[in-house]
Amino acid sequence: MLPSAKTIDVNCDMGEIPALLRDGTQDLLLAQVTSVNISCGAHAGDPVTIEQTICAAKAQGVRIGAHPGYPDPANFGRIALAMSASQVADSVFQQLVDFEEIAAHCGATIEHVKPHGALYNTAVKDRATAQAIADGIRRWRKAIPVMGLAGSLMLDVFRDAGFTPLAEAFADRAYEPDGSLRSRQLPGAMIHSPAEAADQALRLAQSGTVDTICIHSDTHGSVEIAAAVRVALLDAGFIA
Repeated sequence: MLPSAKTIDVNCDMGEIPALLRDGTQDLLLAQVTSVNISCGAHAGDPVTIEQTICAAKAQGVRIGAHPGYPDPANFGRIALAMSASQVADSVFQQLVDFEEIAAHCGATIEHVKPHGALYNTAVKDRATAQAIADGIRRWRKAIPVMGLAGSLMLDVFRDAGFTPLAEAFADRAYEPDGSLRSRQLPGAMIHSPAEAADQALRLAQSGTVDTICIHSDTHGSVEIAAAVRVALLDAGFIA
């Protein structure tokens, strides 16, 4: 079930770091969010971590999404690779096929797709990359919600490709004046204060321009941030 116009989905990227599975961080996050974007294994994660994350999300009734990225685990998929459009499409398609095979072991349904890291950020401004992502997804499934940065051209590309675009914003990332995300290479790119993250999430929800708000599982203090965001959105009536 997709978020309605009256509610805001709270999503989290996970299944990427085995230690966050082992130490219980992921389980604590699953109790706070309404959907998860689970690594397909190309940028991070391993089959065991991915499967256990999918199964845990299913058990807690959290919507499950696939999180394909650049095939670059050395850089956690956070550096753009020099890949052609056809290579990007092929990679996204294969990641989704592999992810679906793992999800099947848990009897889980994949309800959305969200590109990861540098692949996502490149598609924000580069139509060819956004189209390549869409092409890869379409080879796997013709119709599915796809997350992208609110206000960016990638959402138009996904809509034109026949997908339901979900406008995403971030509670734990700083924004530039043009609405783009501040590069992780710059100071102040991440928001670690739960109160500040909650305030930003509430402002974004009140803007009426977003469907879903993200918290990264590997952000320092992610559990506290997720809890604060959830309380703020619940109190304001954005989470049923």
